[in-house]
Amino acid sequence: MDFCNHLVSWYLENKRDLPWRKSKDPYWVWLSEIILQQTRVAQGSSYYAKFTKEFPTVFDLASAEEKRVLKLWQGLGYYSRARNLHFSAKYIVNELNGKFPESYQDLLLLKGVGDYTASAIASICYGEVKAVVDGNVYRVLSRFFGVETPINSSKGIKEFKELAQLVMYKEDPGLYNQAIMDFGAIQCKPQKPNCDSCLLQYKCVAFHQKKIALLPVKEKKIKIKKRYFNFVVLLSEEGNTKIVQRTGKGIWENLFQFPLVESGTSIEMDTLLSHSELSPLLKKEEVVVQLFNSKEWVHKLSHQHLYVKFWLVKGTFEEELLIPWEEIEDFAVPRIIHKFLEKFENPFL
Repeated sequence: MDFCNHLVSWYLENKRDLPWRKSKDPYWVWLSEIILQQTRVAQGSSYYAKFTKEFPTVFDLASAEEKRVLKLWQGLGYYSRARNLHFSAKYIVNELNGKFPESYQDLLLLKGVGDYTASAIASICYGEVKAVVDGNVYRVLSRFFGVETPINSSKGIKEFKELAQLVMYKEDPGLYNQAIMDFGAIQCKPQKPNCDSCLLQYKCVAFHQKKIALLPVKEKKIKIKKRYFNFVVLLSEEGNTKIVQRTGKGIWENLFQFPLVESGTSIEMDTLLSHSELSPLLKKEEVVVQLFNSKEWVHKLSHQHLYVKFWLVKGTFEEELLIPWEEIEDFAVPRIIHKFLEKFENPFL
């Protein structure tokens, strides 16, 4: 089919030079695919380099401590990806004797691996005819074929998967999958696609019907929840502070943070100091409180927006609760805490 041939020809001339494309080792491909979920290629490349250097084999990853895996992952967000990665590495080593799954169906048994990731690994590493469908693929297919079914609907997910499978280049599925993904990322971009130089323009429905900006279609997003976080940064005269580990199944599971006071709305200092979760830490000692960021930082997650303040509290506290400031870097922390630590220098000068 011309569609496939054009995509493959375009790819051979324009493909991106990405580190994970230098090998068809399924471990390395799997690692790259998990890192790139919800992550831009430019950001993911540096994390891929760190992980392959520290964990060059699945055995190295399986034997690592979770806190080390989370620390290397710090800044990427969606930490369940890192936990699933670590869990699956141990499963491969302990249950499969270190042998990586070699089929789409077996790859789906790995925790954190869904249709897209299994299709990518199976096609690239084993030549299995399984089409990948990600944001780039949705965009290319919906525009070229003029499909207006919402891509985030159950019907759309099924329809696009079937279409992707139908039109793919079956002689080299791995090559084709990488071609259509790169084409969507470089040529058929979300905004300002390069239609004038597009070799698919002659049959592109969206181009000829002037629907480029309208496709692909997405159903209306769910309502975004607002949450207000007040992180309390204790600064003792001895150069110590306090961090705690998050528990439960919510955001940032098992990561570390400064003591947190969550409020229903934005609050001021008096309300913070009288909060029941904070008063036990202060023990009514003389303290000096200062707001670090005068304007709330907005941290956007998939279904919620966090409005974050960092409160600096200097004084004397119970030492057994504290750790030296310099030890914070040994703990895996959420991205918003990492941002604070980068901006907050020399706290005891």
